[in-house]
Amino acid sequence: MKTRIEKEKATVELMIRLYCKHIEGNKELCASCRSLLEYAHARLDRCRFGEQKTACRRCPVHCYKPEMRDRIRLVMRTMGPRMFFYAPVAALKHLLGK
Repeated sequence: MKTRIEKEKATVELMIRLYCKHIEGNKELCASCRSLLEYAHARLDRCRFGEQKTACRRCPVHCYKPEMRDRIRLVMRTMGPRMFFYAPVAALKHLLGK
């Protein structure tokens, strides 16, 4: 069974990949989205709360740099509602708490 961190990584990767493909129109992950994905995975690997972490937006510790935080916020805000069209099972799992 996947850990909470692994599930979070999979969800953020899916959202970034969908954003890059459907919003930016890239067939492959572009350099900007790849760097955001690597950054997000690194932040999740170093999360001080580990498996007890909450959703990042509810976290009392903001570990993202302001620039990256703005970028991930845009991806989440854009792709969150659209996930039901592109990945309905993943969207439901994410909404229901995995």
